[in-house]
Amino acid sequence: MNAPATTELPVVVIGAGPAGLAAAAHLVDRGLTPLVLEAGPVAGAAVREWAHVRLFSTWGEVTDPAAEKLLAPTGWVKPDAATYPSGGDWAERYLQPLADVLGEQVRFGATVTGVSRAGRDRIVDADREQQPFVVHVAHADGREERLFARAVIDASGTWTTPSPAGGSGLAALGECAAADRITYRVPDLKDPAIRPRFAGKRTAVIGTGASAFTALAYLADLAKSDDGTGTKAVWILRRGISGSTFGGGAADELPARGALGLAAKAAVDEGHADAVTGFRTEAIERDADGRLVLVAEDGRRLDAVDELIVLTGFRPELSFLSEIRLGLDERLQAPLALAPLIDPNQHSCGTVYPHGHRELAHPEQGIYLVGMKSYGRAPTFLAMTGYEQVRSVAAAIAGDLEAADKVELTLPETGVCGGAGLFDAPESDQTGGGCCTPAPQLIQLGTPAAVPAVAAAAADEASAGGCCGS
Repeated sequence: MNAPATTELPVVVIGAGPAGLAAAAHLVDRGLTPLVLEAGPVAGAAVREWAHVRLFSTWGEVTDPAAEKLLAPTGWVKPDAATYPSGGDWAERYLQPLADVLGEQVRFGATVTGVSRAGRDRIVDADREQQPFVVHVAHADGREERLFARAVIDASGTWTTPSPAGGSGLAALGECAAADRITYRVPDLKDPAIRPRFAGKRTAVIGTGASAFTALAYLADLAKSDDGTGTKAVWILRRGISGSTFGGGAADELPARGALGLAAKAAVDEGHADAVTGFRTEAIERDADGRLVLVAEDGRRLDAVDELIVLTGFRPELSFLSEIRLGLDERLQAPLALAPLIDPNQHSCGTVYPHGHRELAHPEQGIYLVGMKSYGRAPTFLAMTGYEQVRSVAAAIAGDLEAADKVELTLPETGVCGGAGLFDAPESDQTGGGCCTPAPQLIQLGTPAAVPAVAAAAADEASAGGCCGS
Protein backbone atom coordinates (compact mmCIF):
# COMPACT_ATOMS: atom_id res chain seq x y z
CA MET A 1 0.00 0.00 0.00
CA ASN A 2 1.44 3.38 -0.98
CA ALA A 3 1.38 6.15 1.60
CA PRO A 4 -0.79 9.15 0.65
CA ALA A 5 0.64 12.61 0.07
CA THR A 6 1.72 14.16 3.36
CA THR A 7 -0.28 17.37 2.94
CA GLU A 8 -3.54 15.38 2.75
CA LEU A 9 -2.96 13.72 6.10
CA PRO A 10 -4.08 14.60 9.62
CA VAL A 11 -1.79 15.54 12.47
CA VAL A 12 -1.84 12.63 14.90
CA VAL A 13 -2.00 13.72 18.54
CA ILE A 14 -1.20 11.05 21.12
CA GLY A 15 -3.22 11.51 24.30
CA ALA A 16 -6.56 13.17 25.08
CA GLY A 17 -5.36 14.92 28.20
CA PRO A 18 -4.99 18.68 28.77
CA ALA A 19 -2.06 19.21 26.37
CA GLY A 20 -3.32 16.80 23.70
CA LEU A 21 -6.82 18.25 23.49
CA ALA A 22 -5.42 21.80 23.51
CA ALA A 23 -3.14 20.81 20.63
CA ALA A 24 -6.17 19.54 18.71
CA ALA A 25 -8.02 22.82 19.37
CA HIS A 26 -5.09 24.87 18.05
CA LEU A 27 -4.81 22.67 14.96
CA VAL A 28 -8.51 23.15 14.24
CA ASP A 29 -8.07 26.89 14.71
CA ARG A 30 -5.32 26.72 12.07
CA GLY A 31 -7.52 24.85 9.60
CA LEU A 32 -5.63 21.58 10.09
CA THR A 33 -7.18 18.19 10.84
CA PRO A 34 -6.19 16.57 14.13
CA LEU A 35 -6.64 12.91 14.98
CA VAL A 36 -6.37 12.36 18.73
CA LEU A 37 -5.57 8.82 19.87
CA GLU A 38 -6.36 8.13 23.53
CA ALA A 39 -5.56 4.79 25.16
CA GLY A 40 -8.21 5.27 27.85
CA PRO A 41 -11.98 5.03 27.46
CA VAL A 42 -12.67 8.74 28.10
CA ALA A 43 -11.05 12.14 27.83
CA GLY A 44 -8.57 12.88 30.58
CA ALA A 45 -8.37 9.22 31.59
CA ALA A 46 -5.13 9.78 33.49
CA VAL A 47 -6.43 12.93 35.19
CA ARG A 48 -9.47 11.00 36.40
CA GLU A 49 -7.19 8.63 38.27
CA TRP A 50 -6.39 11.49 40.62
CA ALA A 51 -9.90 12.95 40.55
CA HIS A 52 -9.83 13.40 44.34
CA VAL A 53 -6.77 15.68 44.28
CA ARG A 54 -7.20 19.44 43.99
CA LEU A 55 -4.94 21.40 41.67
CA PHE A 56 -2.82 24.27 42.99
CA SER A 57 -3.63 26.19 39.81
CA THR A 58 -6.95 27.99 39.37
CA TRP A 59 -9.47 27.46 36.57
CA GLY A 60 -8.05 30.59 34.97
CA GLU A 61 -4.70 28.84 34.58
CA VAL A 62 -5.80 25.39 33.37
CA THR A 63 -7.98 26.13 30.35
CA ASP A 64 -6.58 26.92 26.92
CA PRO A 65 -7.77 29.95 24.85
CA ALA A 66 -8.16 28.01 21.59
CA ALA A 67 -10.11 25.32 23.45
CA GLU A 68 -12.37 27.95 24.98
CA LYS A 69 -12.99 29.37 21.51
CA LEU A 70 -13.98 25.91 20.26
CA LEU A 71 -16.27 25.35 23.25
CA ALA A 72 -18.02 28.73 23.18
CA PRO A 73 -20.64 27.90 20.48
CA THR A 74 -21.81 24.91 22.54
CA GLY A 75 -22.93 27.12 25.42
CA TRP A 76 -20.05 25.98 27.61
CA VAL A 77 -19.48 28.33 30.53
CA LYS A 78 -16.00 28.64 31.95
CA PRO A 79 -15.93 27.95 35.70
CA ASP A 80 -15.00 30.75 38.07
CA ALA A 81 -11.44 31.61 37.09
CA ALA A 82 -10.39 32.23 40.69
CA THR A 83 -11.44 28.81 42.04
CA TYR A 84 -9.41 25.61 42.20
CA PRO A 85 -10.66 22.50 40.37
CA SER A 86 -10.04 18.94 41.45
CA GLY A 87 -8.78 16.46 38.90
CA GLY A 88 -12.36 15.21 38.56
CA ASP A 89 -13.66 18.73 37.97
CA TRP A 90 -11.02 19.36 35.32
CA ALA A 91 -11.91 16.19 33.45
CA GLU A 92 -15.70 16.48 33.66
CA ARG A 93 -16.16 20.23 33.21
CA TYR A 94 -13.48 20.96 30.64
CA LEU A 95 -11.66 18.00 29.08
CA GLN A 96 -14.70 15.86 28.31
CA PRO A 97 -16.72 18.74 26.79
CA LEU A 98 -13.69 19.62 24.66
CA ALA A 99 -13.38 16.04 23.42
CA ASP A 100 -17.11 15.99 22.70
CA VAL A 101 -16.76 19.10 20.51
CA LEU A 102 -13.92 17.48 18.58
CA GLY A 103 -16.18 14.49 17.99
CA GLU A 104 -14.82 11.83 15.64
CA GLN A 105 -11.45 13.53 15.65
CA VAL A 106 -10.87 11.84 19.04
CA ARG A 107 -10.66 8.05 19.21
CA PHE A 108 -10.73 6.28 22.55
CA GLY A 109 -9.36 2.85 23.42
CA ALA A 110 -6.59 3.46 20.87
CA THR A 111 -3.09 2.72 22.16
CA VAL A 112 -0.18 3.85 20.01
CA THR A 113 2.33 1.00 19.84
CA GLY A 114 4.80 2.48 17.36
CA VAL A 115 5.70 5.55 15.32
CA SER A 116 8.04 5.63 12.35
CA ARG A 117 8.45 7.01 8.82
CA ALA A 118 6.53 5.09 6.16
CA GLY A 119 8.89 2.48 4.71
CA ARG A 120 11.88 3.82 6.66
CA ASP A 121 13.27 2.53 9.93
CA ARG A 122 15.50 4.83 11.95
CA ILE A 123 18.60 3.79 9.98
CA VAL A 124 17.41 4.77 6.48
CA ASP A 125 18.21 8.28 5.24
CA ALA A 126 16.92 8.12 1.63
CA ASP A 127 13.92 10.43 1.09
CA ARG A 128 13.18 10.17 4.79
CA GLU A 129 11.70 13.62 5.30
CA GLN A 130 9.46 13.23 2.25
CA GLN A 131 7.73 10.22 3.79
CA PRO A 132 4.72 10.61 6.07
CA PHE A 133 4.74 9.28 9.58
CA VAL A 134 3.22 5.85 10.09
CA VAL A 135 1.49 5.20 13.41
CA HIS A 136 0.59 1.71 14.61
CA VAL A 137 -2.43 1.51 16.89
CA ALA A 138 -3.84 -1.30 19.04
CA HIS A 139 -7.56 -0.89 19.75
CA ALA A 140 -9.38 -2.00 22.88
CA ASP A 141 -11.37 -4.55 20.86
CA GLY A 142 -8.18 -6.27 19.68
CA ARG A 143 -7.96 -4.66 16.24
CA GLU A 144 -4.66 -3.36 14.93
CA GLU A 145 -4.47 -0.40 12.60
CA ARG A 146 -1.89 1.53 10.63
CA LEU A 147 -2.42 5.28 10.22
CA PHE A 148 -0.47 7.91 8.29
CA ALA A 149 0.21 11.43 9.53
CA ARG A 150 1.80 14.65 8.29
CA ALA A 151 3.12 15.31 11.80
CA VAL A 152 2.92 13.72 15.25
CA ILE A 153 2.37 15.50 18.56
CA ASP A 154 3.06 13.19 21.50
CA ALA A 155 1.12 14.48 24.51
CA SER A 156 0.89 11.11 26.26
CA GLY A 157 2.34 12.44 29.50
CA THR A 158 4.32 10.44 32.05
CA TRP A 159 1.55 9.21 34.35
CA THR A 160 1.89 5.54 33.39
CA THR A 161 5.59 5.38 34.27
CA PRO A 162 6.22 6.41 37.88
CA SER A 163 9.75 6.38 39.22
CA PRO A 164 10.58 3.67 41.76
CA ALA A 165 11.49 3.81 45.45
CA GLY A 166 15.13 2.93 44.87
CA GLY A 167 17.53 5.79 45.38
CA SER A 168 19.55 4.72 42.33
CA GLY A 169 16.60 5.23 39.96
CA LEU A 170 16.05 1.47 39.78
CA ALA A 171 13.48 -0.49 41.74
CA ALA A 172 14.74 -1.27 45.23
CA LEU A 173 15.52 -4.90 45.94
CA GLY A 174 12.22 -6.50 46.97
CA GLU A 175 10.14 -3.58 45.65
CA CYS A 176 8.27 -5.65 43.07
CA ALA A 177 7.62 -8.43 45.57
CA ALA A 178 6.12 -5.89 47.98
CA ALA A 179 3.73 -4.46 45.37
CA ASP A 180 0.65 -5.42 47.44
CA ARG A 181 1.64 -2.82 50.06
CA ILE A 182 2.97 -0.09 47.75
CA THR A 183 1.13 2.63 45.85
CA TYR A 184 2.72 5.06 43.44
CA ARG A 185 -0.15 7.57 43.53
CA VAL A 186 -1.71 9.81 46.17
CA PRO A 187 -4.41 7.58 47.71
CA ASP A 188 -8.00 8.77 48.02
CA LEU A 189 -8.43 8.48 51.78
CA LYS A 190 -12.09 9.46 51.57
CA ASP A 191 -12.84 6.34 49.52
CA PRO A 192 -14.34 3.75 51.91
CA ALA A 193 -12.60 0.99 49.98
CA ILE A 194 -9.17 2.60 50.45
CA ARG A 195 -9.39 4.39 53.80
CA PRO A 196 -9.10 1.26 56.03
CA ARG A 197 -5.81 0.38 54.35
CA PHE A 198 -4.21 3.45 55.96
CA ALA A 199 -6.39 4.25 59.01
CA GLY A 200 -4.57 3.45 62.22
CA LYS A 201 -1.56 2.27 60.25
CA ARG A 202 2.04 3.36 59.92
CA THR A 203 2.75 4.58 56.37
CA ALA A 204 6.03 5.62 54.80
CA VAL A 205 5.94 8.37 52.16
CA ILE A 206 8.94 8.76 49.84
CA GLY A 207 9.18 12.03 47.90
CA THR A 208 9.52 15.80 48.26
CA GLY A 209 7.19 17.26 45.64
CA ALA A 210 3.56 18.37 45.53
CA SER A 211 2.28 14.80 45.53
CA ALA A 212 4.25 13.91 48.67
CA PHE A 213 2.99 17.07 50.38
CA THR A 214 -0.56 16.09 49.49
CA ALA A 215 -0.14 12.57 50.84
CA LEU A 216 1.28 13.88 54.12
CA ALA A 217 -1.59 16.34 54.48
CA TYR A 218 -4.15 13.61 53.76
CA LEU A 219 -2.58 11.26 56.31
CA ALA A 220 -2.52 14.04 58.91
CA ASP A 221 -6.23 14.69 58.32
CA LEU A 222 -6.90 10.97 58.69
CA ALA A 223 -4.91 10.86 61.96
CA LYS A 224 -7.13 13.63 63.38
CA SER A 225 -10.39 11.92 62.42
CA ASP A 226 -12.49 9.67 64.64
CA ASP A 227 -11.58 6.52 62.75
CA GLY A 228 -7.94 7.43 62.22
CA THR A 229 -6.52 7.05 65.72
CA GLY A 230 -3.00 5.67 65.51
CA THR A 231 -2.38 6.79 61.94
CA LYS A 232 1.24 7.79 61.53
CA ALA A 233 3.35 8.85 58.57
CA VAL A 234 7.10 8.45 58.13
CA TRP A 235 8.34 10.97 55.57
CA ILE A 236 11.47 9.75 53.81
CA LEU A 237 13.69 12.38 52.19
CA ARG A 238 16.71 11.49 50.10
CA ARG A 239 18.23 14.83 51.05
CA GLY A 240 18.28 16.90 54.20
CA ILE A 241 15.84 19.53 55.44
CA SER A 242 16.54 22.98 54.00
CA GLY A 243 14.76 26.29 53.56
CA SER A 244 13.33 25.12 50.23
CA THR A 245 12.08 21.73 51.39
CA PHE A 246 8.50 22.92 51.84
CA GLY A 247 8.36 25.06 48.70
CA GLY A 248 7.75 28.77 48.35
CA GLY A 249 5.27 29.11 51.21
CA ALA A 250 3.67 32.52 51.51
CA ALA A 251 5.98 33.86 48.78
CA ASP A 252 4.60 31.49 46.17
CA GLU A 253 2.59 33.29 43.48
CA LEU A 254 0.38 30.22 43.28
CA PRO A 255 -1.07 30.54 46.81
CA ALA A 256 -2.50 27.02 46.97
CA ARG A 257 0.85 25.54 46.02
CA GLY A 258 2.54 27.49 48.78
CA ALA A 259 -0.14 26.48 51.28
CA LEU A 260 0.34 22.85 50.33
CA GLY A 261 3.98 22.89 51.40
CA LEU A 262 3.00 24.58 54.64
CA ALA A 263 0.37 21.89 55.22
CA ALA A 264 3.05 19.22 54.87
CA LYS A 265 5.21 21.10 57.35
CA ALA A 266 2.27 21.27 59.75
CA ALA A 267 1.85 17.49 59.50
CA VAL A 268 5.42 17.12 60.74
CA ASP A 269 5.22 19.92 63.32
CA GLU A 270 2.05 18.48 64.83
CA GLY A 271 3.58 15.04 65.22
CA HIS A 272 1.53 13.24 62.58
CA ALA A 273 4.66 12.56 60.54
CA ASP A 274 8.33 11.96 61.35
CA ALA A 275 10.92 13.06 58.80
CA VAL A 276 13.84 10.76 58.02
CA THR A 277 16.56 12.59 56.08
CA GLY A 278 19.39 11.45 53.85
CA PHE A 279 17.72 8.07 53.35
CA ARG A 280 18.14 6.51 49.90
CA THR A 281 16.26 3.24 49.74
CA GLU A 282 18.20 0.19 48.56
CA ALA A 283 15.96 -2.68 49.67
CA ILE A 284 12.44 -3.37 50.90
CA GLU A 285 12.14 -6.40 53.15
CA ARG A 286 9.29 -8.00 55.08
CA ASP A 287 9.31 -8.75 58.78
CA ALA A 288 7.70 -11.78 60.41
CA ASP A 289 4.29 -10.07 60.32
CA GLY A 290 4.54 -9.20 56.63
CA ARG A 291 5.15 -5.51 57.28
CA LEU A 292 7.73 -3.61 55.23
CA VAL A 293 11.22 -2.72 56.43
CA LEU A 294 13.07 -0.14 54.36
CA VAL A 295 16.84 -0.44 54.15
CA ALA A 296 19.04 2.45 53.03
CA GLU A 297 22.16 2.37 50.89
CA ASP A 298 24.22 3.08 54.01
CA GLY A 299 22.72 0.13 55.86
CA ARG A 300 20.24 1.99 58.04
CA ARG A 301 16.96 0.18 58.66
CA LEU A 302 13.65 1.83 59.53
CA ASP A 303 11.05 0.43 61.87
CA ALA A 304 8.46 -1.60 59.97
CA VAL A 305 5.61 0.15 58.19
CA ASP A 306 2.25 -1.19 57.07
CA GLU A 307 2.10 0.68 53.76
CA LEU A 308 4.44 2.55 51.44
CA ILE A 309 3.53 5.50 49.20
CA VAL A 310 6.21 6.15 46.58
CA LEU A 311 5.98 9.64 45.05
CA THR A 312 9.39 10.08 43.48
CA GLY A 313 8.28 11.56 40.17
CA PHE A 314 7.64 10.20 36.70
CA ARG A 315 9.61 9.43 33.57
CA PRO A 316 8.66 9.38 29.87
CA GLU A 317 7.65 6.18 28.07
CA LEU A 318 9.77 6.20 24.92
CA SER A 319 9.62 2.59 23.69
CA PHE A 320 6.99 3.23 21.01
CA LEU A 321 9.20 5.99 19.58
CA SER A 322 12.22 3.72 19.11
CA GLU A 323 12.19 4.11 15.30
CA ILE A 324 12.11 7.90 15.48
CA ARG A 325 15.26 9.99 15.64
CA LEU A 326 14.82 11.90 18.87
CA GLY A 327 17.32 14.34 20.34
CA LEU A 328 17.01 13.94 24.11
CA ASP A 329 19.14 15.17 26.98
CA GLU A 330 20.98 12.27 28.56
CA ARG A 331 19.95 13.25 32.08
CA LEU A 332 16.42 14.60 31.88
CA GLN A 333 15.23 12.74 28.75
CA ALA A 334 13.83 16.05 27.53
CA PRO A 335 14.52 17.68 24.12
CA LEU A 336 18.13 18.88 23.98
CA ALA A 337 17.34 22.57 23.52
CA LEU A 338 14.71 22.50 26.27
CA ALA A 339 16.65 20.61 28.94
CA PRO A 340 18.89 23.50 30.11
CA LEU A 341 15.81 25.70 30.53
CA ILE A 342 14.01 23.26 32.85
CA ASP A 343 16.86 21.67 34.78
CA PRO A 344 15.49 21.34 38.34
CA ASN A 345 18.97 21.98 39.71
CA GLN A 346 18.71 25.49 38.27
CA HIS A 347 15.04 26.29 37.73
CA SER A 348 11.74 26.32 39.55
CA CYS A 349 8.39 26.44 37.75
CA GLY A 350 8.47 30.23 37.69
CA THR A 351 11.97 30.59 36.23
CA VAL A 352 11.48 28.39 33.17
CA TYR A 353 12.19 30.46 30.07
CA PRO A 354 9.25 30.68 27.63
CA HIS A 355 9.68 28.15 24.87
CA GLY A 356 7.97 26.73 21.80
CA HIS A 357 8.49 24.66 18.68
CA ARG A 358 12.20 25.34 18.27
CA GLU A 359 13.09 24.10 21.75
CA LEU A 360 10.79 21.11 21.23
CA ALA A 361 12.24 20.12 17.84
CA HIS A 362 14.09 16.85 17.17
CA PRO A 363 16.40 15.61 14.42
CA GLU A 364 13.28 13.92 13.04
CA GLN A 365 11.35 16.88 11.67
CA GLY A 366 7.62 16.95 12.27
CA ILE A 367 7.45 15.18 15.63
CA TYR A 368 7.05 16.99 18.92
CA LEU A 369 6.89 15.83 22.53
CA VAL A 370 4.69 18.32 24.41
CA GLY A 371 3.15 18.75 27.82
CA MET A 372 4.54 16.84 30.78
CA LYS A 373 6.30 14.39 28.45
CA SER A 374 8.42 17.17 26.97
CA TYR A 375 9.92 17.76 30.42
CA GLY A 376 11.19 14.18 30.67
CA ARG A 377 12.08 13.65 34.32
CA ALA A 378 11.96 17.32 35.32
CA PRO A 379 9.14 18.07 37.80
CA THR A 380 8.76 21.79 37.03
CA PHE A 381 5.85 21.59 34.58
CA LEU A 382 2.65 23.64 34.71
CA ALA A 383 -0.43 23.31 32.47
CA MET A 384 -0.10 26.82 31.06
CA THR A 385 3.38 25.88 29.83
CA GLY A 386 1.87 23.03 27.82
CA TYR A 387 -0.80 25.27 26.32
CA GLU A 388 1.82 27.71 25.07
CA GLN A 389 3.88 24.83 23.70
CA VAL A 390 1.04 23.45 21.59
CA ARG A 391 0.05 26.90 20.34
CA SER A 392 3.57 27.36 18.99
CA VAL A 393 3.79 23.82 17.60
CA ALA A 394 0.44 24.08 15.80
CA ALA A 395 1.54 27.37 14.20
CA ALA A 396 4.81 25.78 13.09
CA ILE A 397 3.05 22.79 11.52
CA ALA A 398 0.74 25.23 9.72
CA GLY A 399 3.80 27.05 8.34
CA ASP A 400 3.27 30.28 10.30
CA LEU A 401 6.75 30.57 11.77
CA GLU A 402 6.26 34.20 12.77
CA ALA A 403 3.45 33.22 15.14
CA ALA A 404 5.23 30.03 16.16
CA ASP A 405 8.32 31.97 17.24
CA LYS A 406 6.36 34.58 19.18
CA VAL A 407 6.31 32.71 22.45
CA GLU A 408 4.94 34.69 25.37
CA LEU A 409 4.38 33.23 28.80
CA THR A 410 4.61 34.57 32.33
CA LEU A 411 4.72 31.91 35.01
CA PRO A 412 4.04 32.34 38.73
CA GLU A 413 7.26 32.37 40.71
CA THR A 414 8.15 30.10 43.59
CA GLY A 415 11.23 29.05 45.46
CA VAL A 416 11.00 25.39 44.47
CA CYS A 417 8.90 22.92 42.53
CA GLY A 418 10.43 19.73 43.85
CA GLY A 419 12.67 17.31 42.02
CA ALA A 420 15.95 15.56 42.48
CA GLY A 421 18.22 18.55 42.91
CA LEU A 422 21.77 18.27 44.21
CA PHE A 423 22.80 16.04 47.07
CA ASP A 424 23.20 17.96 50.31
CA ALA A 425 26.40 18.12 52.23
CA PRO A 426 26.40 15.96 55.37
CA GLU A 427 24.36 17.60 58.09
CA SER A 428 26.58 16.39 60.88
CA ASP A 429 29.81 14.52 61.44
CA GLN A 430 28.92 10.89 61.94
CA THR A 431 32.46 9.53 61.85
CA GLY A 432 34.32 7.97 64.73
CA GLY A 433 33.11 6.21 67.83
CA GLY A 434 31.36 3.13 66.52
CA CYS A 435 31.44 0.20 64.15
CA CYS A 436 27.80 0.34 63.19
CA THR A 437 25.79 2.49 60.79
CA PRO A 438 23.99 5.43 62.41
CA ALA A 439 20.38 5.08 63.44
CA PRO A 440 17.76 6.77 61.23
CA GLN A 441 17.36 10.41 62.16
CA LEU A 442 13.79 11.37 63.09
CA ILE A 443 13.24 15.11 62.98
CA GLN A 444 10.56 17.31 64.54
CA LEU A 445 10.36 20.71 62.90
CA GLY A 446 9.40 23.95 64.59
CA THR A 447 6.18 24.43 66.50
CA PRO A 448 2.63 23.44 65.58
CA ALA A 449 1.12 25.71 62.95
CA ALA A 450 -2.50 26.15 62.01
CA VAL A 451 -2.19 25.58 58.27
CA PRO A 452 -5.07 24.27 56.16
CA ALA A 453 -4.35 20.98 54.43
CA VAL A 454 -4.71 22.21 50.87
CA ALA A 455 -4.49 19.25 48.53
CA ALA A 456 -2.91 19.84 45.16
CA ALA A 457 -1.12 18.24 42.23
CA ALA A 458 1.02 19.49 39.38
CA ALA A 459 -1.23 20.06 36.43
CA ASP A 460 -0.12 17.20 34.23
CA GLU A 461 0.90 14.84 37.05
CA ALA A 462 -1.60 12.59 35.88
CA SER A 463 -2.23 5.35 36.46
CA ALA A 464 -2.56 2.71 38.51
CA GLY A 465 0.34 0.38 38.39
CA GLY A 466 3.84 0.90 39.55
CA CYS A 467 7.43 0.84 38.38
CA CYS A 468 7.40 -2.93 38.26
CA GLY A 469 4.54 -3.06 35.80
CA SER A 470 2.02 -4.21 38.36
